[in-house]
Amino acid sequence: MTTTTSPTETTSVAQPSASLPERFRVPSAFLLGAVLLLGVAPLVLSDFRLNLLAKYLCYAIVAVGVSLAWGRGGLMVLGQGVFFGLGGYAMAMHLKLADAAATGQTLPDFMQLYGTSDALPWWWKPFANPAFALAMTVLLPMAVAALLGFLVFRRRVKGAYFAILSQALAAALAIWLVGQQATTGGTNGLTDIQGFFGYDLNDPANQRTVYIIIAAVLLLLMAAARQLFVSRYGELLIAVRDSEERVRFLGYNPANVKLVAYVVAAGMAGLAGALFVPAVGIISPALIGIVPSIGFVIGAAVGGRASLVGAVLGAIAVAWTQSTLSDAYPAAWTYLQGLLFVVAVGFLPGGLASLVTVLRKRRIPTRTTGETA
Repeated sequence: MTTTTSPTETTSVAQPSASLPERFRVPSAFLLGAVLLLGVAPLVLSDFRLNLLAKYLCYAIVAVGVSLAWGRGGLMVLGQGVFFGLGGYAMAMHLKLADAAATGQTLPDFMQLYGTSDALPWWWKPFANPAFALAMTVLLPMAVAALLGFLVFRRRVKGAYFAILSQALAAALAIWLVGQQATTGGTNGLTDIQGFFGYDLNDPANQRTVYIIIAAVLLLLMAAARQLFVSRYGELLIAVRDSEERVRFLGYNPANVKLVAYVVAAGMAGLAGALFVPAVGIISPALIGIVPSIGFVIGAAVGGRASLVGAVLGAIAVAWTQSTLSDAYPAAWTYLQGLLFVVAVGFLPGGLASLVTVLRKRRIPTRTTGETA
Protein backbone atom coordinates (compact mmCIF):
# COMPACT_ATOMS: atom_id res chain seq x y z
CA MET A 1 0.00 0.00 0.00
CA THR A 2 1.50 3.33 -1.07
CA THR A 3 1.36 6.29 1.32
CA THR A 4 1.75 9.92 0.42
CA THR A 5 2.95 12.77 2.53
CA SER A 6 0.67 15.75 2.71
CA PRO A 7 2.05 19.27 2.16
CA THR A 8 1.16 20.12 5.74
CA GLU A 9 3.29 17.30 7.11
CA THR A 10 6.21 18.25 4.88
CA THR A 11 6.07 21.84 6.04
CA SER A 12 5.93 20.86 9.69
CA VAL A 13 9.04 18.70 9.31
CA ALA A 14 11.04 21.31 7.43
CA GLN A 15 10.09 24.23 9.67
CA PRO A 16 12.38 23.44 12.65
CA SER A 17 15.47 23.17 10.45
CA ALA A 18 14.62 26.48 8.79
CA SER A 19 14.30 28.18 12.14
CA LEU A 20 17.68 27.02 13.47
CA PRO A 21 19.72 29.88 11.92
CA GLU A 22 17.27 32.41 13.34
CA ARG A 23 17.56 30.83 16.78
CA PHE A 24 21.35 31.15 16.86
CA ARG A 25 21.62 34.54 15.16
CA VAL A 26 21.53 36.64 18.34
CA PRO A 27 23.90 34.44 20.40
CA SER A 28 26.32 34.33 17.45
CA ALA A 29 26.28 38.11 17.10
CA PHE A 30 26.80 38.49 20.86
CA LEU A 31 29.72 36.06 20.78
CA LEU A 32 31.27 37.88 17.82
CA GLY A 33 31.00 41.20 19.66
CA ALA A 34 32.61 39.69 22.76
CA VAL A 35 35.50 38.32 20.72
CA LEU A 36 36.09 41.63 18.95
CA LEU A 37 35.84 43.82 22.06
CA LEU A 38 37.50 41.58 24.64
CA GLY A 39 39.93 39.65 22.48
CA VAL A 40 40.85 41.41 19.25
CA ALA A 41 40.76 45.09 20.27
CA PRO A 42 43.22 44.82 23.22
CA LEU A 43 45.65 42.92 20.98
CA VAL A 44 45.65 45.13 17.89
CA LEU A 45 45.07 48.62 19.31
CA SER A 46 47.66 50.81 20.96
CA ASP A 47 47.12 52.10 24.48
CA PHE A 48 46.01 55.48 23.13
CA ARG A 49 43.51 53.98 20.68
CA LEU A 50 42.21 51.57 23.30
CA ASN A 51 41.58 54.46 25.71
CA LEU A 52 39.65 56.25 22.97
CA LEU A 53 37.60 53.12 22.32
CA ALA A 54 36.84 52.86 26.04
CA LYS A 55 35.48 56.40 25.90
CA TYR A 56 33.33 55.57 22.88
CA LEU A 57 31.98 52.43 24.57
CA CYS A 58 30.75 54.58 27.44
CA TYR A 59 28.70 56.54 24.93
CA ALA A 60 27.49 53.22 23.51
CA ILE A 61 26.19 52.23 26.96
CA VAL A 62 24.09 55.39 26.97
CA ALA A 63 22.86 54.44 23.49
CA VAL A 64 21.56 51.11 24.83
CA GLY A 65 19.27 53.04 27.19
CA VAL A 66 18.28 55.45 24.42
CA SER A 67 17.35 52.48 22.23
CA LEU A 68 15.09 51.20 25.00
CA ALA A 69 13.42 54.51 25.88
CA TRP A 70 13.26 56.11 22.42
CA GLY A 71 13.52 53.21 19.98
CA ARG A 72 10.98 51.04 21.79
CA GLY A 73 9.07 53.51 23.95
CA GLY A 74 9.00 56.57 21.68
CA LEU A 75 10.41 58.83 24.43
CA MET A 76 12.61 61.56 22.97
CA VAL A 77 15.21 61.52 25.77
CA LEU A 78 17.22 64.68 25.09
CA GLY A 79 18.43 64.97 28.69
CA GLN A 80 20.54 61.85 29.13
CA GLY A 81 23.51 64.07 29.88
CA VAL A 82 21.94 64.75 33.29
CA PHE A 83 22.06 61.11 34.30
CA PHE A 84 25.46 60.62 32.67
CA GLY A 85 26.74 63.54 34.74
CA LEU A 86 25.19 62.38 38.00
CA GLY A 87 26.84 58.99 37.68
CA GLY A 88 30.12 60.56 36.60
CA TYR A 89 30.27 63.06 39.44
CA ALA A 90 29.33 60.39 42.00
CA MET A 91 32.27 58.26 40.86
CA ALA A 92 34.65 61.22 40.53
CA MET A 93 33.86 62.48 44.02
CA HIS A 94 34.87 59.14 45.53
CA LEU A 95 38.03 58.91 43.43
CA LYS A 96 39.07 62.47 44.31
CA LEU A 97 38.60 61.73 48.02
CA ALA A 98 40.61 58.53 47.63
CA ASP A 99 43.41 60.43 45.85
CA ALA A 100 43.45 63.01 48.64
CA ALA A 101 43.56 60.31 51.34
CA ALA A 102 46.48 58.63 49.56
CA THR A 103 48.52 61.82 49.95
CA GLY A 104 47.43 62.41 53.56
CA GLN A 105 44.96 65.19 52.74
CA THR A 106 41.36 65.53 53.87
CA LEU A 107 40.25 67.79 51.00
CA PRO A 108 40.57 67.26 47.23
CA ASP A 109 43.16 69.42 45.51
CA PHE A 110 40.67 71.84 43.90
CA MET A 111 39.00 72.52 47.26
CA GLN A 112 42.34 73.50 48.72
CA LEU A 113 42.74 75.97 45.86
CA TYR A 114 39.19 77.34 45.55
CA GLY A 115 37.51 76.27 48.79
CA THR A 116 36.28 78.78 51.35
CA SER A 117 36.68 76.52 54.40
CA ASP A 118 38.87 73.74 55.71
CA ALA A 119 35.97 71.32 56.21
CA LEU A 120 34.67 68.84 53.67
CA PRO A 121 31.07 69.64 52.60
CA TRP A 122 28.56 67.39 54.32
CA TRP A 123 27.20 65.99 51.07
CA TRP A 124 30.70 64.92 50.00
CA LYS A 125 31.37 62.82 53.11
CA PRO A 126 29.23 59.75 52.25
CA PHE A 127 31.08 59.39 48.94
CA ALA A 128 34.24 58.43 50.79
CA ASN A 129 32.63 55.01 51.17
CA PRO A 130 33.23 53.03 47.93
CA ALA A 131 30.07 50.95 48.27
CA PHE A 132 27.93 54.07 48.71
CA ALA A 133 29.61 55.80 45.76
CA LEU A 134 29.12 52.79 43.47
CA ALA A 135 25.47 52.51 44.44
CA MET A 136 24.88 56.23 43.86
CA THR A 137 26.29 56.09 40.33
CA VAL A 138 23.18 54.12 39.37
CA LEU A 139 20.59 54.80 42.08
CA LEU A 140 20.93 58.61 42.04
CA PRO A 141 20.21 58.98 38.29
CA MET A 142 17.37 56.48 38.58
CA ALA A 143 15.87 58.37 41.54
CA VAL A 144 15.98 61.69 39.65
CA ALA A 145 14.47 60.04 36.57
CA ALA A 146 11.74 58.41 38.68
CA LEU A 147 10.79 61.74 40.24
CA LEU A 148 10.79 63.63 36.94
CA GLY A 149 9.04 60.82 35.08
CA PHE A 150 6.36 60.49 37.72
CA LEU A 151 5.55 64.19 37.51
CA VAL A 152 5.67 64.31 33.71
CA PHE A 153 4.03 61.05 32.62
CA ARG A 154 1.18 61.34 35.10
CA ARG A 155 0.23 64.59 33.41
CA ARG A 156 0.48 62.90 30.01
CA VAL A 157 3.26 65.18 28.82
CA LYS A 158 4.91 63.69 25.73
CA GLY A 159 6.48 64.49 22.40
CA ALA A 160 8.27 67.78 21.99
CA TYR A 161 7.18 69.00 25.42
CA PHE A 162 8.91 66.07 27.11
CA ALA A 163 12.06 66.66 25.04
CA ILE A 164 12.12 70.36 26.03
CA LEU A 165 11.74 69.49 29.71
CA SER A 166 14.63 67.02 29.43
CA GLN A 167 16.85 69.64 27.85
CA ALA A 168 15.89 72.22 30.46
CA LEU A 169 16.96 69.82 33.20
CA ALA A 170 20.32 69.25 31.48
CA ALA A 171 20.91 72.98 31.13
CA ALA A 172 19.94 73.62 34.77
CA LEU A 173 22.34 70.97 36.09
CA ALA A 174 25.23 72.27 33.97
CA ILE A 175 24.62 75.85 35.11
CA TRP A 176 24.44 74.77 38.76
CA LEU A 177 27.70 72.84 38.51
CA VAL A 178 29.48 75.79 36.93
CA GLY A 179 28.32 78.07 39.73
CA GLN A 180 29.59 75.78 42.51
CA GLN A 181 33.30 76.15 41.87
CA ALA A 182 34.32 75.61 45.49
CA THR A 183 32.55 72.25 45.78
CA THR A 184 32.23 70.88 42.22
CA GLY A 185 35.23 72.39 40.46
CA GLY A 186 33.10 74.83 38.45
CA THR A 187 33.75 74.97 34.71
CA ASN A 188 36.80 72.73 35.01
CA GLY A 189 34.91 69.98 36.81
CA LEU A 190 36.71 67.21 38.66
CA THR A 191 40.02 66.63 36.91
CA ASP A 192 43.39 64.91 37.34
CA ILE A 193 42.00 61.68 38.77
CA GLN A 194 44.95 59.40 39.52
CA GLY A 195 43.56 56.20 41.00
CA PHE A 196 40.71 53.75 40.59
CA PHE A 197 39.97 51.75 43.75
CA GLY A 198 43.65 51.48 44.65
CA TYR A 199 45.00 51.06 41.11
CA ASP A 200 47.14 53.70 39.42
CA LEU A 201 45.40 54.95 36.28
CA ASN A 202 48.72 56.10 34.84
CA ASP A 203 49.71 52.46 34.43
CA PRO A 204 48.76 51.22 30.92
CA ALA A 205 47.97 47.77 32.30
CA ASN A 206 45.37 49.26 34.65
CA GLN A 207 43.94 51.33 31.81
CA ARG A 208 43.48 48.13 29.84
CA THR A 209 41.68 46.63 32.81
CA VAL A 210 39.33 49.61 32.84
CA TYR A 211 38.66 49.05 29.15
CA ILE A 212 37.87 45.37 29.76
CA ILE A 213 35.40 46.35 32.51
CA ILE A 214 33.67 48.88 30.25
CA ALA A 215 33.43 46.43 27.34
CA ALA A 216 32.08 43.68 29.61
CA VAL A 217 29.46 46.03 31.10
CA LEU A 218 28.36 47.08 27.60
CA LEU A 219 27.89 43.47 26.53
CA LEU A 220 25.98 42.58 29.70
CA LEU A 221 23.67 45.58 29.35
CA MET A 222 23.03 44.75 25.70
CA ALA A 223 22.06 41.21 26.71
CA ALA A 224 19.77 42.54 29.45
CA ALA A 225 18.18 45.06 27.08
CA ARG A 226 17.65 42.32 24.50
CA GLN A 227 15.74 40.30 27.08
CA LEU A 228 13.57 43.34 27.83
CA PHE A 229 12.91 43.81 24.12
CA VAL A 230 11.56 40.29 23.63
CA SER A 231 9.72 40.11 26.95
CA ARG A 232 6.07 40.86 27.59
CA TYR A 233 7.09 44.27 28.89
CA GLY A 234 8.89 45.00 25.62
CA GLU A 235 5.74 44.26 23.66
CA LEU A 236 3.72 46.43 26.02
CA LEU A 237 6.21 49.28 25.61
CA ILE A 238 5.81 49.14 21.82
CA ALA A 239 2.04 49.12 22.23
CA VAL A 240 2.22 52.25 24.38
CA ARG A 241 4.39 53.93 21.77
CA ASP A 242 2.02 53.09 18.92
CA SER A 243 -1.37 53.54 20.60
CA GLU A 244 -1.35 54.80 24.16
CA GLU A 245 -5.12 55.13 24.41
CA ARG A 246 -5.72 51.51 23.38
CA VAL A 247 -3.31 50.31 26.06
CA ARG A 248 -5.14 52.40 28.63
CA PHE A 249 -8.43 50.91 27.45
CA LEU A 250 -7.02 47.40 28.01
CA GLY A 251 -6.41 48.18 31.67
CA TYR A 252 -2.72 49.13 31.68
CA ASN A 253 -1.33 52.44 32.88
CA PRO A 254 0.90 53.83 30.09
CA ALA A 255 2.57 56.22 32.55
CA ASN A 256 4.00 53.32 34.53
CA VAL A 257 5.17 51.54 31.40
CA LYS A 258 7.04 54.61 30.15
CA LEU A 259 8.38 55.37 33.61
CA VAL A 260 10.13 52.00 33.82
CA ALA A 261 11.87 52.51 30.46
CA TYR A 262 12.90 56.05 31.39
CA VAL A 263 14.32 54.99 34.78
CA VAL A 264 16.21 52.02 33.34
CA ALA A 265 17.71 54.22 30.60
CA ALA A 266 18.75 56.74 33.27
CA GLY A 267 20.48 54.01 35.28
CA MET A 268 22.41 52.90 32.19
CA ALA A 269 23.47 56.49 31.49
CA GLY A 270 24.61 56.93 35.11
CA LEU A 271 26.67 53.75 34.94
CA ALA A 272 28.19 54.95 31.67
CA GLY A 273 29.17 58.24 33.31
CA ALA A 274 30.74 56.39 36.23
CA LEU A 275 32.86 54.27 33.87
CA PHE A 276 33.73 57.32 31.78
CA VAL A 277 35.59 58.91 34.70
CA PRO A 278 38.39 56.32 35.11
CA ALA A 279 38.61 55.92 31.32
CA VAL A 280 39.19 59.65 30.67
CA GLY A 281 40.17 60.97 34.10
CA ILE A 282 37.77 63.90 34.12
CA ILE A 283 34.12 64.88 34.40
CA SER A 284 32.95 68.43 33.76
CA PRO A 285 29.76 70.41 32.97
CA ALA A 286 30.82 70.55 29.32
CA LEU A 287 30.26 66.80 29.11
CA ILE A 288 26.71 66.78 30.49
CA GLY A 289 24.92 69.80 29.07
CA ILE A 290 22.46 70.17 26.22
CA VAL A 291 24.94 69.53 23.39
CA PRO A 292 26.27 66.22 24.79
CA SER A 293 22.71 65.11 25.53
CA ILE A 294 21.75 65.71 21.90
CA GLY A 295 24.90 63.88 20.84
CA PHE A 296 23.80 60.74 22.69
CA VAL A 297 20.52 60.74 20.78
CA ILE A 298 22.20 61.46 17.43
CA GLY A 299 24.43 58.41 17.77
CA ALA A 300 21.46 56.13 18.39
CA ALA A 301 19.44 57.77 15.59
CA VAL A 302 22.20 57.43 12.99
CA GLY A 303 22.85 53.78 13.80
CA GLY A 304 19.21 52.84 14.30
CA ARG A 305 17.39 53.55 17.53
CA ALA A 306 15.17 50.47 17.28
CA SER A 307 18.17 48.16 16.92
CA LEU A 308 20.52 47.54 19.83
CA VAL A 309 23.48 46.78 17.60
CA GLY A 310 22.65 49.72 15.34
CA ALA A 311 22.39 52.15 18.26
CA VAL A 312 25.69 50.95 19.72
CA LEU A 313 27.58 51.09 16.44
CA GLY A 314 26.03 54.47 15.63
CA ALA A 315 27.14 55.91 18.97
CA ILE A 316 30.68 54.64 18.45
CA ALA A 317 30.80 55.91 14.85
CA VAL A 318 29.48 59.39 15.71
CA ALA A 319 31.87 59.69 18.67
CA TRP A 320 34.80 58.64 16.50
CA THR A 321 33.75 61.09 13.78
CA GLN A 322 33.48 63.87 16.34
CA SER A 323 36.98 63.19 17.67
CA THR A 324 38.36 63.09 14.14
CA LEU A 325 36.60 66.10 12.62
CA SER A 326 36.13 68.42 15.59
CA ASP A 327 39.89 69.04 15.83
CA ALA A 328 40.19 69.90 12.16
CA TYR A 329 36.83 71.70 11.82
CA PRO A 330 35.79 72.80 15.34
CA ALA A 331 33.17 75.28 14.14
CA ALA A 332 31.70 73.15 11.35
CA TRP A 333 31.30 69.97 13.41
CA THR A 334 28.26 71.26 15.29
CA TYR A 335 26.44 71.91 12.03
CA LEU A 336 27.43 68.50 10.68
CA GLN A 337 26.15 66.88 13.86
CA GLY A 338 22.80 68.62 13.47
CA LEU A 339 22.65 67.61 9.79
CA LEU A 340 23.23 63.98 10.72
CA PHE A 341 20.31 64.11 13.14
CA VAL A 342 17.96 65.74 10.60
CA VAL A 343 18.88 63.26 7.86
CA ALA A 344 18.55 60.27 10.17
CA VAL A 345 15.17 61.28 11.60
CA GLY A 346 13.68 62.78 8.44
CA PHE A 347 14.88 60.46 5.68
CA LEU A 348 16.02 57.27 7.39
CA PRO A 349 14.01 56.90 10.63
CA GLY A 350 15.34 53.39 11.19
CA GLY A 351 18.95 54.56 10.92
CA LEU A 352 21.70 52.74 9.07
CA ALA A 353 20.49 49.46 10.57
CA SER A 354 17.37 49.69 8.36
CA LEU A 355 19.24 50.58 5.17
CA VAL A 356 19.36 46.98 3.92
CA THR A 357 15.64 46.54 4.54
CA VAL A 358 14.82 49.77 2.69
CA LEU A 359 16.90 48.77 -0.33
CA ARG A 360 15.34 45.32 -0.34
CA LYS A 361 11.82 46.76 -0.36
CA ARG A 362 12.71 48.97 -3.31
CA ARG A 363 13.83 45.96 -5.33
CA ILE A 364 10.59 44.04 -4.83
CA PRO A 365 8.41 46.14 -7.21
CA THR A 366 11.10 45.90 -9.89
CA ARG A 367 11.21 42.10 -9.68
CA THR A 368 7.40 41.89 -9.69
CA THR A 369 7.16 44.08 -12.79
CA GLY A 370 9.74 41.99 -14.58
CA GLU A 371 7.99 38.75 -13.78
CA THR A 372 4.62 40.16 -14.93
CA ALA A 373 6.04 41.32 -18.22
